[in-house]
Amino acid sequence: MEDREIIQEFLLESAENLGKLDQDMVQLEREPGNRELLAGVFRTIHTIKGTCGFLGFSRLEALSHVTEDLLSELRNGARSLDAGMTTLILESVDAIRRILESIEAGDTEGPVFEKGLIARLKLARDETTETPEAAAAEPPKPVLEERYDGSVPGAAPMPAEDSSPARAAAVPDSTLRGASDTTLRVDVGLLDRLMNLVGELVLTRNQLTQYNSGHDDPALNAVSQRLNLITSELQEGVMKTRMQPIGVVWNKLPRVGRDLAAALHKQIALEMEGAETELDRTIIEAIKDPLTHIVRNSCDHGIETPEQRIARGKKPQGRLMLRAWHEGGQVNIEISDDGAGIDPARVKAKALERHLLTDEQAARLSERDAINLVFLPGFSTAAAVTSISGRGVGMDVVRTHIEKIGGAVDLTSRAGQGTTVRVRIPLTLAIIPGLVVMAGGERFVIPQGNLDELIQTGEGGQAIEYVHNSPVLRRRNALLPLADLCSVLAVAPQRRPGEASVVVLQADRHRFGLIVDSICDSQEIVVKPLGVQLQPLDCYAGATIMGDGRLALILDIAGLALRAGMIEPSRQDAKPLDGAVVRTGNGAARNLFLLCRGGAFQRLAIPLSRVARLEKIAASAVEYASNRPVIQYRGRILPLLNLGQSLDAGGGSAPGGDALHVVVFRSGPAEIGLVVDEITDILNEAIVDPQGSDRADLLGSAMIGGRVTDLLDLDSIAQSAIGSSPGSLERLAQALSPEKESQPREALV
Repeated sequence: MEDREIIQEFLLESAENLGKLDQDMVQLEREPGNRELLAGVFRTIHTIKGTCGFLGFSRLEALSHVTEDLLSELRNGARSLDAGMTTLILESVDAIRRILESIEAGDTEGPVFEKGLIARLKLARDETTETPEAAAAEPPKPVLEERYDGSVPGAAPMPAEDSSPARAAAVPDSTLRGASDTTLRVDVGLLDRLMNLVGELVLTRNQLTQYNSGHDDPALNAVSQRLNLITSELQEGVMKTRMQPIGVVWNKLPRVGRDLAAALHKQIALEMEGAETELDRTIIEAIKDPLTHIVRNSCDHGIETPEQRIARGKKPQGRLMLRAWHEGGQVNIEISDDGAGIDPARVKAKALERHLLTDEQAARLSERDAINLVFLPGFSTAAAVTSISGRGVGMDVVRTHIEKIGGAVDLTSRAGQGTTVRVRIPLTLAIIPGLVVMAGGERFVIPQGNLDELIQTGEGGQAIEYVHNSPVLRRRNALLPLADLCSVLAVAPQRRPGEASVVVLQADRHRFGLIVDSICDSQEIVVKPLGVQLQPLDCYAGATIMGDGRLALILDIAGLALRAGMIEPSRQDAKPLDGAVVRTGNGAARNLFLLCRGGAFQRLAIPLSRVARLEKIAASAVEYASNRPVIQYRGRILPLLNLGQSLDAGGGSAPGGDALHVVVFRSGPAEIGLVVDEITDILNEAIVDPQGSDRADLLGSAMIGGRVTDLLDLDSIAQSAIGSSPGSLERLAQALSPEKESQPREALV
């Protein structure tokens, strides 16, 4: 057990060091003369080499040793860093990371795969150019036979270069202190439980404060004030323990940009500003995939090839800039490039080609609305589907994920000059400041991040006017559109005629006023998720417990604005596309399909309305329950069914492959993961010449996208996956009633 703890500490420290190493190597390639960066890379590999030798990981020691030799030659100035050398060192870093993952999984270094890499590293090291004087001064090194278990016959252990007394004396004492001397690693689950307890304490504090306001008790007042102070300080301290710099996410992006630039034959310089900006770890986890996708889009669609840039009078190297900063209790993230920008006419043409809007809708769109069509589900401007883009599952998922955590995303672009994506997200999701308002005799909470200002109307205040029967308010020489919360929620207002309070809000970079009966106060609230029965209500983001113990719903401002008609037309047009059927201008019904392969069936279709999410999971995550393959998924057990084996009457077998493509769908009360061989495309097509099928697992066949395609019967597949009995089949049939179509699809990720 003691050895395991030492290994775990080694793995944690190595993972932290390697996480920054990718970024340092990409930066070093741009600044080959930066001695500080090179010394940091050398120290990281040197530390891993020394520790793994002590722990007996001989292969990892051999790989890191020859990498260290190559870095030592670079550090000594014997040779200079070039693109080929950088790629070779990054390959070594990937190999080291792979061995570390094997050690973490099973205390072994895994199968031997690094033999050829070590040979190439040695060859690069031995190609070092030496002056005749240096060659004469240094005695020839004996050639030792290396065994691929990491040992060298007759070789004495190499002394650690940084451990000499002279070296130690030359290095400041602060640089010799390890992370364990100044930090303490705490399990994330423990922090989450602690945060939940602090949330409950905040609720109790609020209840006591409200009770105290109605009682004149000096002793209770003193206790209440003391509890309020301690709770606030404890909440602030716990929040700080969960905060992480956004650089944790950004550290991986330079490597992503470099690899994409090499694959696309482009020159891209990625710059970052504000990497120290801190966010709650739950927010950090939620924005990883959206930010990575935005960067990939900028590299693929935005920045041109060097030849194209030179022809347009630009520098051959494109520039991708990431910025982050705090503002108004929120975090702003900006990703901008100096590439080709977005051509609104081309975007509209692609949307029409993919039947995502009609000719009449396209004619009414402004330039800004046309650019924002890229957020429509199924939209892509790529000419062909590649491993990087073209499937039409991307920017809509980015927006969905950002809005799910209470944020907003906006895109601006100028053709020929570049594109900028701006993301606004809250600092945390656990405890947020909110404004409590009354409407229809009920209390609602508005997140303070969406709040702009408060305006009193009626006697002594401004007057509400009407333009074409729509309420507006004169505000700073402009008309502010208004929406009545009571009307939107279909409740009876409880206010005197002509008097109301207006809360000015911002949603999707649009301001509007929300008319409420009255404004109560502002307080910190603990966000509680809604139950599954209330999740289809898109105007609510959650709930909280007030000081008197009663519940209050938290308003989702983006969903409320959409329901009130305050969001721009392009957003409203995007809403129906989540369904199964889209009507084109000529009245023909078109369907959104997910195309995939499974077993001997090369072209299978699934109605996209039945798909909850797309996942890619490691095969090592598969476990077994009742001798059936399952995975632990979002806090529950998700049964897996291999589509190819199921169609060949072998659905109970284990899924194969290193990475599994899983289509998650809901059938009645259960969610099931359908493992497919490959997800090939998403089509918006009409069904032509449908034919029946004698197979229970197929609905039939039809011409979809000009090719014969088999349509899967997910309900039949679900029955085989969950082992339904005749009695449960009746309940399943009731659960699969048409009302299921009203349930919102979660984002495809």
